[in-house]
Formats: sequence, structure tokens, C-alpha cells
Amino acid sequence: MTADDRLIPETPGTDSFPRRQAATRRFTLGAPRGVTVSPDGARVVFLRSRGGDDPVTCLWVLDVATGEEHLLVDPLVLDVPGEEDLPPEEKARRERVREQSGGVVDYATDRAVATAAFVLSGRAFTVGLTPGSVPAALPVEGPVVDPRLDPSGTRVAFVRRGALHVCTLASEETTTLVTPDGEHVSWGLADFVAAEEMNRYRGFWWAPDGGSVAVARVDDAAVPRWYIADPANPEREPTPVAYPAAGTTNATVTLHVLRLDGTRTDIDLGGDEYLAAVEWGEHGLLVTTEPRDQKRVTLRAVDPASGTATEVRSDVDDAWVDLVPGIPAHLDGGALVWCADADDARRLVVDGEAVTGPELQVRGVAAVEGDTVLFSASRVGAPTSTVLHVWSPEAGVSPVSAERGVASGRLAGGVLVVAQASLDHDGTVTTVTGPGTSTTLRSFAESPRLEPRVHRFAAGERGLATAVLLPRHHIPGSVPLPVLLDPYGGPHAQRVVDARGAFLTSQWFADQGFAVVVADGRGTPGRGPAFERAVHGDLAEPVLEDQLDALAAAAAEVEDLDLTRVAIRGWSFGGYLAALAVLRRPDAVHAAVAGAPVTDWALYDTHYTERYLGTPSSWPDAYARSSIVADAERPATREAPMRPLMLVHGLADDNVVAAHTLRLSSALLAAGRPHQVLPLSGVTHMTPQEVVAENLLRLQVAFLEESLGVG
Repeated sequence: MTADDRLIPETPGTDSFPRRQAATRRFTLGAPRGVTVSPDGARVVFLRSRGGDDPVTCLWVLDVATGEEHLLVDPLVLDVPGEEDLPPEEKARRERVREQSGGVVDYATDRAVATAAFVLSGRAFTVGLTPGSVPAALPVEGPVVDPRLDPSGTRVAFVRRGALHVCTLASEETTTLVTPDGEHVSWGLADFVAAEEMNRYRGFWWAPDGGSVAVARVDDAAVPRWYIADPANPEREPTPVAYPAAGTTNATVTLHVLRLDGTRTDIDLGGDEYLAAVEWGEHGLLVTTEPRDQKRVTLRAVDPASGTATEVRSDVDDAWVDLVPGIPAHLDGGALVWCADADDARRLVVDGEAVTGPELQVRGVAAVEGDTVLFSASRVGAPTSTVLHVWSPEAGVSPVSAERGVASGRLAGGVLVVAQASLDHDGTVTTVTGPGTSTTLRSFAESPRLEPRVHRFAAGERGLATAVLLPRHHIPGSVPLPVLLDPYGGPHAQRVVDARGAFLTSQWFADQGFAVVVADGRGTPGRGPAFERAVHGDLAEPVLEDQLDALAAAAAEVEDLDLTRVAIRGWSFGGYLAALAVLRRPDAVHAAVAGAPVTDWALYDTHYTERYLGTPSSWPDAYARSSIVADAERPATREAPMRPLMLVHGLADDNVVAAHTLRLSSALLAAGRPHQVLPLSGVTHMTPQEVVAENLLRLQVAFLEESLGVG
């Protein structure tokens, strides 16, 4: 794109940035993902679609020695064209992981990574992970969910209609291990809060010898039923959803060992309500649990024969204890790999000793091979980068990815895979490095043809990670620019990261004539436990204060920001923050677009909400401080006028249900406060539809321009 091109207004259509961003799933289609390395280091298995606008994901394998890639599974060849017919359990799983593509979106392998199992349209398949292998359909009726090979690769366990089955591949004989023992009981599936909030998306785990399976039983009979209707199609019945809202009853989740001979052992979880993780490897069956208040995380070693559990480790905190991805794990000699908070840092802990210092904030363990641990961490003072490091007893800690950027990786068989995003290049570059070899996996992802110009700095006394993006054609000192705050702003997610993809939409908004400010305030990760726990008991005041502090600092740092014309936009927690800002600080924020906002925290799920606010009955003041419906009920005054507010919500959203927006709108209407509501029919918490996604961005620009008097 030339300098002259940037001055030409973009017209709607198939080649516009909003349309291309939607069609390419934010320019991720065609990029390799879902990497698995074989323990002998001979091959790397991964997922990738065949083009940057192709939503059908295929299964591939890389020969590490030769660097050659081979297509193993093409869903179109398997006669699963176009839209797949997914069972409800698979649709729910994809919504929880925010999966927006189709085809082979997940797979599981045996221990040797010689065979993989996967599902297409509820039909289960296996395929050998060598070039030329032909997928074979499992000889079972669908719909099949989550097929997983045993360690030897001779059997496949899978869930069908809430029952767990095992198919022996050689004999094609299928055995039913357990069936639902109640109307609302399922076996082998993750419950809602485990998948939505704990990153546990599966519900059964093979024993190392393949003779038994640890299985989660979920009974959600006591969970309140909510109903998601489709008002655009009134002939359709509303869909019931078991939704555990804050302060209400969770699903009852228990763990059991089922043997192939039909015997069963119940596991003692110590009375904890949440089953956070299960790991069954060469070092035994390990279970991680939490009580309802999440102020303790306990790791237990389980005797599969008796079901008795012995506490291995228990971490406590007055606010909450975070669940860290990738743990527990073990070195070859049996030393436990864990993560724990100390000295206001999350530390990597091996055999009970912290092996990283307070200068690193450990984000998760990616892999353990032998006595080497591969983990991700951000460095204090540079929270926008997430760097991969390795630790070993002999060499200590050293980085294995670029110091600037966002990296993830895998390690096995002496082969290291690093996926690196950066501000210096589009997308993610995935490099496979083995003994004497180095290969970059091909990426077919489209270029955004939009290079963000990001000015980053630390804002205010808290050193908030902040970025400012100006129109690429803007001449400094030429004209004051209206300001658009573009945050997420809440727990679990950063917006200011060293990756181009994080700023593409922000730069597009900037090119429409705004100075865009992106800031990560208190509660966001990467800055240490104290920074994250600053929102305990109040999800509103600290996050809003930090956005306004970052705004003031940005105006001092970068010229041409017009603080008399400030807007804010956001989705999910960012939508909550947008509505919060325009209602509580109309003196500083003059318009807002709030997408899928949480407006009353009593309507959001137990695990997320209660971590920060307790239950509504135990800590009602925290809910009053954090919810914004009461703000809407107060009539506007001359000192606190009603600023323009657009509320956007998908009517099929089962995560942040549309009731949040509708109740806020009702309160605003009752108080005589004008606003706009844009309902999205058939849209969930994601908006992958191309036309919807494009026009949604353009409608936001038009609304903000009119609201701020731009043009």
C-alpha cells in the first residue's frame, strides 16, 4: 500500500478491511495451529486450512528431517462439504473455545503420536500420522463427541448422548462403559464453568496402560434453566441452557475410574466444588481442585484402585488462587513442576523450590521434556511481551524466543516449535527446530494490508501499558483528533501486546479519523499478583480510573488529542467498561459503544464473578459497586448528562446473555435517558458473519462520528 493509497477512503465491499477481517477470522485462517510433536522428534502434526479465506481446517504432518509437509486429512475429500451438522455438545464446546472455523478443528493422538482421532459432523475417524495414510471412519453410529485414543493407539474412547463408549480398532467392537443415570447427567464432558472459565474442555482421561479411564460425571439438574430464544424466528422453541449464575447452584461434578472390565471406583475430591484439572501419566493420577470461594487450589495424588487421594500441595490466598495452564507436570525423575505466587511474582516451582526470580511473571508451562521445562513468561517492565523460556537444572533459565513479541511453543523429542507474533511482521511465524534442522511451517494467512503504527509508553504513576494509534495520513500539529478509547480492561486478557494482530481494528478506527488509545489497567495479567488483585471486590472503579489516567497521560504524551471529544468502545468486559465510563464519567467520556456488556454481575457465571466479588448474598456491596443498572436508573442532570450510548448484543449469546443489555436498556428508558440498542439475530458471543462484522464496524464509526460532531 502506498502513501497515496492511504488517503483514499475505503469503500464497503469484499475487499474492505472489515470484510476481509471477518472472512479471514481476523486473518488467522491458513495459519498453522494445534501443534503436536512426536516423542521421537520425527514429526510435527498441526492444523491449517488451505487458504487465508478458507474456513475448512485440515490435518497436516511435517517430516522434521526433510522439512516436507504432507496433507493427511482434507474434510472435503471425506465428503463433509460446507456447513457441518454438529451435535449440540460439539457446538457448545466450540463456543467455549471461541472456535470460528470448521473441518478438523481438534484432534487427539496416541502416546507415540503415530495415530490421530478426530470428528467431522459427528462422525469419528482415525488416521495414521505418516504420509499417504488414509483416514478410516470409526465403525460406530454418531453423533460422536471428543474421540480420544488410548496411549497404545488400539482403542478409541468417545462420548455419545452423554454416555462413554470404547471402540477396539482391531475387532471393531464397541463397549459402553457408562450411561447417564439421570435426565440431566452426562459422562465424559466438561461442565459449563470448567470449559468457559477453567480452560478444561474435556471430561475423560486414559490411564497410561489403557486399561481404565478417569471420567467426570456432571449432573446439572439443580442448575437454573435459562432460555435463549430466537425472536427473528418465533416458530422455534427457546433453547434451554443450564446457566450457573453468581450465587446459584453449580453442576455437581464428580470423578470416577472406569475399568474396561466394567468395575468402577469413585474418587475422593476432598469436598471441593470445582474439578479444575486431571492429569494421568507415568507419575500417577493427579487431580487439581478448588473450593467454591477459589481461595485455595489443591493438588492431590489419587490411588486409582481405592479412590483415596493424598494431598500433594495446597496453595492459598486471601483473594483467590489462579489456575495456571500446563500444571501439574513432572521431570523424568519425578520432581513436581508447579507455579506459585511469591514476592509479587508468579514463579516456576520445581520440586518445591522457586527456580525463577521476581523479574519474571510466569504465564504457563508449555511442555516438559526430560529435565527441561518450556514455559512462557513476561518480564517485569515489559508486560507487552510474552517470551518462551526453558529451564533445566544444569543451565537455569534462558529465553528461546525473541525478547519482543508474543510466543507460544511445544517441545518434545529434541524438537522445539515456536510460534511468534510481533509488531514487525503480520500474523504468526511458526518455526520447527530440531537437531541440525530448522523449518518454518508455511502460513497461508492473508496479509491485512494494514500496518499498525503503535506508540507505546507507560502511563501515569502505575506505569500502565498504553498504546496510541493515529491516522496513518495524520500530520502532527495539523488538526485536533477526537479520541477513541479501545480497551478490554478486565481480568485474563491484555490488549497492549507486541503483536500486529492486536491493533489491526484499532488502526482501522484510527484511519477513520480518531486518535485511538488502548490501555491495560489494574486487573489485567502480566504485571504480578498485586496488580491483578486490585480489582478484588470492585470490578468498576479501578478499571475505569486507569482508563482515564491513561487517557490523560496519552494527551500529554502525544499531541493533537482532543479531550473535549472522547468516546469508548468495547466488547464483553470491554463493553461493560464502555457503558460504565459513559454512565459514571460523562464529564470525561462523551459517547460509547458497548458490545455484549455485563451490566449486572449477578447475571454472570459463578466461577468468574465470585472470584472477584464473592456471592451476591455474602458481598452485596461489591455487586452494587460493580454493576451499572443502578447508574442507569438515575435520571440525567445538567452536571451528569446522558451521553450517546449504543448497546450491541447477540440474541443467541449464552455466555453474556442478552438480558444484560435489555435490563440496562429498560432502566435507561424508565429514567428517560435516550440510547440505542442494536440486537444481532442469531449471533452468539462471537460475530463471525462477514456482512454482520463489516457493517457492525461501519455502524460504530457512523455513530461515533455523529455523537462527537466529527465531519
